[in-house]
Amino acid sequence: MRYFSLACDYDNTLADQGSVRDSTVAALRRLAATGCKLILVTGRELDDLRQVFPAHEVFDRIIAENGAILYNPCARLQKALAGPPSLEFLEALRQAGVEPLSVGAAIVSTCTPRDALVLRIIHDLGLDMQVLYNRGSVMVLPSGVDKGSGLRAALADLGLSEQNTVAVGDAENDQALLDVCACRVAVANAIPALKDSADLVTSEPDGRGVEQVIEKLLFDDLRSVRFRRSR
Repeated sequence: MRYFSLACDYDNTLADQGSVRDSTVAALRRLAATGCKLILVTGRELDDLRQVFPAHEVFDRIIAENGAILYNPCARLQKALAGPPSLEFLEALRQAGVEPLSVGAAIVSTCTPRDALVLRIIHDLGLDMQVLYNRGSVMVLPSGVDKGSGLRAALADLGLSEQNTVAVGDAENDQALLDVCACRVAVANAIPALKDSADLVTSEPDGRGVEQVIEKLLFDDLRSVRFRRSR
């Protein structure tokens, strides 16, 4: 067995319209029964994820807020991987009328076309922050915090290596996730840029695509995949 862990994005990858199919959860349980560790890596805030995805405890670790929160569902332990946004920054966003505006433990979220205004405020305040995209969503986090850094923290917590990990995603912010893993997978509904960098593109979208990846893992440990980069 080469792959000991599967890291998966949530929205438009594992979930379709915010919900996960029963068949997808069943496939995850079959994979977990082999000893493979499951890691969910999402831009959602943790409380929101737990509300919309009751079966989240099938995962061994959850990275929420696009890399800023590490959560162990079994032990119900949460660890911050990034500090909170400054009050000065939040006040500047509100004063500038940035809406919608969601504030998590570390992440600040809005949507396009508000990103230009957010970037200007970051520049004017001289903050060491970055803007990340997930289709029409805009996420602001401390520099260096992304899905890739979050996954590394989860793997370290589990005592595993990215060289034995498969990652699945669909959007811009998933590129950092895929880049750290041995095998990069894009679901059929992924953006073109992610498909172009993937080792494997599923023929089915969202959760059905994840089910395909799991079936390939169970069948031959992805030995049939032709990699686009040397290992």
